[in-house]
Amino acid sequence: MGILQNRKLLAAGAMAAMVFGASATFAADAFDLSPEQTNRLRVEKNDKRIAEVPADFKFVQDGALTIGISTSGHLPLHDYASDSKTVIGYDVDLAQALADSLGRDLQLVSVAWADWPLGLVSGKFDAVISNVTVTEERKEKFDFSTYRKDELGFYVKADSSIQAIKAPKDIAGLKVITDAGTNQEKILLEWDRQNLAAGLSAIEVQYYDDDAVKDLAVQSGRADVVFSVNATQAYSAAINGKTKLVGTVSGGWPISAEIAVTTRKGSGLAEPLTGVINDLIASGDYRKILETWKLGPEAIEKAQTNPPGLPKSGS
Repeated sequence: MGILQNRKLLAAGAMAAMVFGASATFAADAFDLSPEQTNRLRVEKNDKRIAEVPADFKFVQDGALTIGISTSGHLPLHDYASDSKTVIGYDVDLAQALADSLGRDLQLVSVAWADWPLGLVSGKFDAVISNVTVTEERKEKFDFSTYRKDELGFYVKADSSIQAIKAPKDIAGLKVITDAGTNQEKILLEWDRQNLAAGLSAIEVQYYDDDAVKDLAVQSGRADVVFSVNATQAYSAAINGKTKLVGTVSGGWPISAEIAVTTRKGSGLAEPLTGVINDLIASGDYRKILETWKLGPEAIEKAQTNPPGLPKSGS
């Protein structure tokens, strides 16, 4: 498959640290990273959706919508603000709009990715907004209200001659960075298999643990393309202007996949939340929230409750 394992060198790490430091300065200019979040969109109470919440639904806190959310550093989705204690990002802005619509205060609870299922089932929060993809296996235990495409993006150096990547043939012979043990790696290796079967050149797959070193590899020409989560790459491109998007693929390729607000199975909260999201789509507020964090390409046309999800392994 032409797989090349790359290891970080001390010199590369030092140079990457300088790149990362510069990017942090640009981030403050391109996005509001303050704890005040004065530009955060607020919406009016939605009496229709409030009436749809089952009368017997027990919110974790009176007068609040409690959301479990990751606080790890993955802007534009979620991270700490410049005060290192206030959580900001697209996920927070969406959570605020949902809380406003239901006439409730927003209460955030930090939760590690591995812990959100237990936290939700045990009643620590009313819902989870933490980049959770709808899958058939998860639907057995949880309900979902979709709000964003699960998109993977191909990014190249800003002045690269590569203009578009839409199909396997477009990456034949290229040096492509991706993430080990992920859906994007599976997709990339399948595209490589198809290319080889068609007599095209093999992809050279590269792996890096450090985003700054990954960026340095692209800027220096040691790699042609980065194939990874679109949201975080879009953020990076927006703050430093050194890379550009040349194509997207669903995280569930060859089928589509969507990210969703996750609630307890059968709690009755999913349908009202789906309705709120569709109302935000209709009003244009949904798009405004996405654009605040440069996530316009990940917009969905309609929110759905428990749509078909990614199939179980082996099915």
